[in-house]
Amino acid sequence: MYGTRGAAAVLGAALLLAGCSSGGGGDDTKGDGAGAGITQQPKAADPFWVNPDGNAAQQVAAYLKDGKKSEAEQIRKIAAQPTGEWIGPENPEQEARGFTEAAAKADRTALLVLYNIPHRDCGQYSQGGAADGDAYRAWIDGVAKGIGDRAATVILEPDAVLHLVDGCTPDEFHEERYDLLKGAIGTLKALKNTKVYLDAGNAGWGHPDQIFEPLKWAGIDGADGFSVNVSNFYSTKDSLAYGKQLSAKVGNKHFVIDTSRNGNGPYADGDPNERWCNPPGRALGETPTTKTADPLVDAYLWVKRPGESDGECKGGPKAGQWWPDYALKLAKASK
Repeated sequence: MYGTRGAAAVLGAALLLAGCSSGGGGDDTKGDGAGAGITQQPKAADPFWVNPDGNAAQQVAAYLKDGKKSEAEQIRKIAAQPTGEWIGPENPEQEARGFTEAAAKADRTALLVLYNIPHRDCGQYSQGGAADGDAYRAWIDGVAKGIGDRAATVILEPDAVLHLVDGCTPDEFHEERYDLLKGAIGTLKALKNTKVYLDAGNAGWGHPDQIFEPLKWAGIDGADGFSVNVSNFYSTKDSLAYGKQLSAKVGNKHFVIDTSRNGNGPYADGDPNERWCNPPGRALGETPTTKTADPLVDAYLWVKRPGESDGECKGGPKAGQWWPDYALKLAKASK
């Protein structure tokens, strides 16, 4: 099983103005989210920035404009929470600056997801990435320049190490990928207020014994820790168990758990190879917070943006595009 292939970068995102973010490349909602009344969460428990003009906020505003108050309140469950901002391939410096400046203005920390490694996603729904190693290094440099000294938490390359381990990424690309990941960690950790979590798969793909050495080769020692369950659906309990086992093998590194859509756990029906892709009957998980069940877990995060498609499966649009019907179902199934 390929873990998090549905973790889709928002490709071709509209340019960011300082302090103002786009809803993402696949966002079909017109207008902005100003009418949604989205505010920040209490900083003590949730220090991450809530985008008041993200695609969920825009959907809330659109529903309110159309008099669909019940639908608006359901989507507000998503819009009111901080979610990962996936940096696009074309304007990394401008996007990273826009998100971090907006977060700093609100006295919060930006949550950024970097998903542009060459040969990304093994030709699946979220295929793509930088053209080559030099292009990737330049892209990372742009992200770092855009972040500057402002506070940011970075989730680095969902699936990149996992796909080296599971045989999905051809052998000839392995050495370069390890070098690129290690270099990215070094560049980002040289910044004053940036935390970096290297992605480490999920509780359902395999065993920590299979990935702990590759994580070391990719530079985990230089990172703040690792991320688990990105864009996936495994329960927080199972993700915690997986993360703790893995932590013990990589110097007791801390980790973060993506709880964005794990409220009902993983999908158990249909094609086993595509259970991760837009599964029905899922629900939002624990809301983002730094107050977690274990001292090794730095935060529960919504890395995947709930309501965005995993790919063109089960009736969904392209990976990363906003899908209002699926968003509503996630919200309605949540407690």
